[in-house]
Amino acid sequence: MLRALQLAEIGRGSVSPNPMVGCVIVHNDVIIGEGWHKKYGDWHAEVNAVNSVKDKTLLAEATAYVTLEPCSHFGKTPPCADLLVKHQLKKVVICNHDPFPLVAGKGIQKLLDAGIEVVTGVLEEKGRQLNARFFTVVEKNRPYIILKWAETADGFIAGENFEQIKISNALSHKLSHKWRSKEDAIMVGTNTALHDNPRLNVREWTGRNPIRIVIDRSNRLPKDLHLFDDSVKTLILSDPFGWEEYQKEKIQSIIVEGGTQLLQSFIDANLFDEIRVFKSPKQLKKGILAPVLPKNITIMSRQNLLDDELTIYQSDK
Repeated sequence: MLRALQLAEIGRGSVSPNPMVGCVIVHNDVIIGEGWHKKYGDWHAEVNAVNSVKDKTLLAEATAYVTLEPCSHFGKTPPCADLLVKHQLKKVVICNHDPFPLVAGKGIQKLLDAGIEVVTGVLEEKGRQLNARFFTVVEKNRPYIILKWAETADGFIAGENFEQIKISNALSHKLSHKWRSKEDAIMVGTNTALHDNPRLNVREWTGRNPIRIVIDRSNRLPKDLHLFDDSVKTLILSDPFGWEEYQKEKIQSIIVEGGTQLLQSFIDANLFDEIRVFKSPKQLKKGILAPVLPKNITIMSRQNLLDDELTIYQSDK
């Protein structure tokens, strides 16, 4: 199952709004097939794993380890549960149940009805961490929200009067672009758009550009900003918590890179899943203070990136 989870991770940034899924097929303690969901709309992990098995006659005595309950409905591809039944696998070991209403136990029931032994809940917590974005959308009816900012050693996020100051170093900047390539959307507020004129794309990493979201409550942003250059899909919203718009656009995750006002609004509303903070050794002595960290968080990791310190927090809720 650990190997299946590793395979599933390869699909991060390519399969949304589908979940990441990996599948490993084992016969007599030997892996005979592997697969993962590579791209939204393409074949699912189980199909790719079965197709990789050279001798299909071994499948009837094989065990499939799959990170998420096999689908039971026709979407962009046929049901994976039907494929496993067709090849009469002996056993299927599943990491997580699929909470999506069109599946939600129906895939497991298909396997059981066909006489296939089913084991569930293997490395369940690791599977939930892998697909935290998918589970958040289905269970909480909102995207997975990551708040990200860089602050100076004395706690400032920008200079006076929104003066743009480079706070984090080049390595931290590159990592931020890698993060952008893995999430569906990136958000800033009016002041950041106006004073920083950001592009919010992936320039220092290889990958897709996220959908750009800019909050403009009073429709005062000039149309010559980089955000409106038509190079990347951009949503202009008056409400950062407009879940219906995100559902329509199939946005499963958002990195909020706005200024203190926007970031603090998410913290105050208790609407976040992660907070990522770069702490620079630089000092400003005056300027715009960084957001106030909430109490209901746990440190997930802390590391040094040259002279920056990166701390990633997870919401306790």
